[in-house]
Amino acid sequence: MEKISRFNVVHRLRKRNLLIAINSVAALSIFFFGYDQGMMAGVNTAVEYYTRMGFAHPDENGEPIITDSLLQGGIVSVYYLGTLVGALFGGWFGDKFGRIKSIALGAAWAVFGATLQCSAMNHSWMICARLINGFGTGILNAIVPVWATETAEHTSRGQFVAIEFTLNIFGVAVAYWIEYGCSFYQNGESAFVWRFPIAFQIVPLLFLFGIVWFFPESPRWLCKVDREDESQYVLERLREDGVQSTGKAEAEFQDVRNIVELERKNAKSQNYLYMLFGYKSGKLHTGRRVQLVIWLQIMQEWIGIAGVTIYSPTIFRIAGLEKNTIGWVAGLNQITYTLSTLVCVFTLDRIGRRWTLYWGSVVQGIVLFIAGGLIRVGTDARDAGNINRANTFGGGAVAMIFLFTMTFGATWLTVPWLYPAEIFPLEVRARGNAWGVVGWSIGNGWLTLLCPVMFEAINEKTLYIFAACNVITIPMVYCLYPESNQRTLEEMNLLFAADSIWNWDAEKNYKLLVEQNPELVQAAGRGVSVVDAEGGIRKQSRNMSLDVGAMKGAGSESDEEKVATKHVA
Repeated sequence: MEKISRFNVVHRLRKRNLLIAINSVAALSIFFFGYDQGMMAGVNTAVEYYTRMGFAHPDENGEPIITDSLLQGGIVSVYYLGTLVGALFGGWFGDKFGRIKSIALGAAWAVFGATLQCSAMNHSWMICARLINGFGTGILNAIVPVWATETAEHTSRGQFVAIEFTLNIFGVAVAYWIEYGCSFYQNGESAFVWRFPIAFQIVPLLFLFGIVWFFPESPRWLCKVDREDESQYVLERLREDGVQSTGKAEAEFQDVRNIVELERKNAKSQNYLYMLFGYKSGKLHTGRRVQLVIWLQIMQEWIGIAGVTIYSPTIFRIAGLEKNTIGWVAGLNQITYTLSTLVCVFTLDRIGRRWTLYWGSVVQGIVLFIAGGLIRVGTDARDAGNINRANTFGGGAVAMIFLFTMTFGATWLTVPWLYPAEIFPLEVRARGNAWGVVGWSIGNGWLTLLCPVMFEAINEKTLYIFAACNVITIPMVYCLYPESNQRTLEEMNLLFAADSIWNWDAEKNYKLLVEQNPELVQAAGRGVSVVDAEGGIRKQSRNMSLDVGAMKGAGSESDEEKVATKHVA
């Protein structure tokens, strides 16, 4: 394949080995994302940092006394404004110029932002640096999950993305332990305590920027921009062993070609504003999909993980732990959090996206209510002078926080990032996933801005708010979110073709469309050949539609006339 560089790994690896290589690079980006998130938890507690930034000062015991919680939260949350804008830019750039160039651009921009952060001299400098760093992260978050899902097989798509997010939480844990180690340097009073952890993220970013150029472009994006020879070649390397053809690559390629044709018939060119309101999207219903991914990401943060991750030392302090205990307990929590993500690797493609969210919400809601109650009882006991009783309840509250983060790692961590990368039409998939990052940015920015204020004002009752949000997500997912598990990316347009917003109507409509559009569901062992048995020539695709009524009425007119009539309107 002359158009693909001879140094590209696609020429040397096949099938699972190629998929593992691709997902290793994707995981490196996700590792940086996790590290960047977890980093601020330790930075916020560094004496030189919070005194330099001007939102706190230490008391006689070395504990921070917050004097400006809005500034503290603002420095953290402005990063998410950067990710919001960066995601929108990255989605546009990724759909226009490809996934590989977008990843390289995001990595380079994040290096620039990280450099500014680790050299910040005051809060104004830090706010600008956080904004710039967030822009680069937003680009990566909009593109990397899309690249991963567009190369994976539909039967193991969830597993590969779940593995990537194991690296995400590993990044959080690495950030924490680096900061924990640095906190002992010069009694924790040196600028090195917070500048080195920030600078450390530059290492994986530089490696990501250098290596991504040697990896293949998404075959679906290549097909979308009419580079079909390259698309076929990459798919063949991803799906076939080179010894005997199974027809998988050819079937998947024809599905992609057909869906590109169908999307162009069903919707006009979609910009972000059109996508948000579903304007001119026809039966693709992009507006509905945008709302679903935005709110799924917002709720991912409001079920409690953003507050627990960044403010776990504060929660443990409220629970009554001593300063020298808080550090290693919070670090141990990050380790168990990392290990819990492996549960999702083995369950996500078996029980599906919806059931993963269900059991996560139930357990998380229960343990947060219990944690809040235990902290309250323990605090009352400490005020009454009953230290043993207070320590017992405080230990129980800490155990509940551990159980919460473990459950989140096994459930809600991965699905809100996987779902947006799965459900959007190919024509706007990167932009669609960008809307998911917008939701995550809104949820995270809003929450991290309010978290210090809430913990200061209502203490453990903040956990009750998070628990209530978990309860809300159960009917939300049941009614509005169709299952994407074990379905190809090309089938998603059929899944969202119903005019009704309700999941049960979407499933019913999907079954009818699958029967009427077999051309769109041929891939991955469905037993329908797309290659002529004698000549190996692709069969002519019949007319396709996302309108059930149109197909039922297509009897008297010719197929071409009927489809033309339906899609001109």
